[in-house]
Amino acid sequence: MNLLRILPLACLLAAGAVHAQSAGECPLLPGDSGLSWKAMAGDDFVFCKALQEDGGEVFAVTISKDSPFEPKRSDRAEEAMIDGHEMRWYRGEIASAPQAQVRETLIELDDGRVAHISLRANSEAELASALQQAQALRFRGLQLSSN
Repeated sequence: MNLLRILPLACLLAAGAVHAQSAGECPLLPGDSGLSWKAMAGDDFVFCKALQEDGGEVFAVTISKDSPFEPKRSDRAEEAMIDGHEMRWYRGEIASAPQAQVRETLIELDDGRVAHISLRANSEAELASALQQAQALRFRGLQLSSN
């Protein structure tokens, strides 16, 4: 009898999860990273924060039609691959935290949207770890286009 009460509730929860993901999905995180997504979706975007088990943010991904981030050649940093596609990280700055290591990149998706990935680290070691984890993202159905 308890199963009969729980089953409809479980179906409603599952349907809600599918609906929440239909506005846009976060990319797949590396399986061994220990990270989880905290996501927020709007009409034309999805914002995903990759969080450590203690709640600390490692990086964020915004998938939308366009991005206010405009890469500048003078800010070029590391070259890398994400999901099999060549890309480049760009240095950024935070006025209130001048020692912070900031990186951003844009990736064009096949459906015409862009993924803006941003991260902030407090040390070179933290930066290297965050870059490695971000570069292990997989965009599954959000196919990347070659540039």
